[in-house]
Amino acid sequence: MRMNCRITEPGVRMIDHEAVVTIALRAGEAIMKVYNKSSPVKVTKKDDDSPLTEADLAAHEVIIAGLKNIDNNIPIVSEEGRIGDPTSSPSCWLVDPLDGTKEFIKRNGMFTVNIAMMAHREGRWEPIFGVVHAPVTNTTWLGGIGVPAERRAPSGSGPMLVRPSSPPAPVRLVASGSHRGERDEIFAASLGKYDLLRLGSSLKACVVAEGSADLYPRFGPTSCWDIAAAHAVVVAAGGKVLGPEGKKLDYDLVDEILNPYFLVTSDEKWITEWVLAQK
Repeated sequence: MRMNCRITEPGVRMIDHEAVVTIALRAGEAIMKVYNKSSPVKVTKKDDDSPLTEADLAAHEVIIAGLKNIDNNIPIVSEEGRIGDPTSSPSCWLVDPLDGTKEFIKRNGMFTVNIAMMAHREGRWEPIFGVVHAPVTNTTWLGGIGVPAERRAPSGSGPMLVRPSSPPAPVRLVASGSHRGERDEIFAASLGKYDLLRLGSSLKACVVAEGSADLYPRFGPTSCWDIAAAHAVVVAAGGKVLGPEGKKLDYDLVDEILNPYFLVTSDEKWITEWVLAQK
């Protein structure tokens, strides 16, 4: 039996987290209607040269309508557009309607719907609740302040916790299927024996949260909406998301949407290697 927890944070409105999960599922359904078409996916280019499909826009419309129905006064920052002014509010939604558009175009299934509730603190933003939904496998990861981390899937659902490996077992490293460079190789080598899993989108952080991987280092470019929802889930599961100096990653949703390098980790014991990899 699922409990309808409320997302609670001083100065932030109380939100029924199950309503947000339902929105993510509906967005996933809108994406799958496009994904399952026999015709090729129509792709256009945005101003930053990143791809945009009708699935991105369909999911965006579903999410915007759903979040406005929850509370029309909470600003929404989405990859596909902004509604309201986040700087005038103690909280806002941060959304990537289709994280992994390139994976969607390839039809490899490794894309997600990301929805995060963000709290404004001293000029920066912190995720306090997140939902990540993988439409192809119908798997959902969620968690945050007042909401225990949970994985829901057709094969079974339940609470989840990070599970860091210990020697002599190899470190379980997860990396992007399309972005991997010299810094990734240097960091991986510093870990000693490791196994490498390649995934797309926020799935990389979610497998750390569920205990299937130890580390997800990101040296490539990302935006705030790419990781914030999974960030909340990872923290709820007992993990950490750290910036280049080994400190908690926070966000700027207005002036600088790009993230610095970051590490999703199941344990603090790899922080030294992470910080040294920046030099």
